[in-house]
Amino acid sequence: MGDIFDLDNLLAQLVLALGAALAVGNGFALIAHRVGKKPREEKGHLRRRRAWFLLVVGLVMTYWGLGSIITR
Repeated sequence: MGDIFDLDNLLAQLVLALGAALAVGNGFALIAHRVGKKPREEKGHLRRRRAWFLLVVGLVMTYWGLGSIITR
């Protein structure tokens, strides 16, 4: 009988979901900034280096989570 909660698979799914959310969110922010759209009531500016860094971290997490799910 298997584990009821299957925590190993759940952890891989969480890494995949968080990585995809980071990648999509920062990618959208970079694209929207390039088009010239700003969120309503925006007071700051886009930090491109941070957005690119988090995009890369999100992609690494996404591939890691996807690889963990595929290899099981």
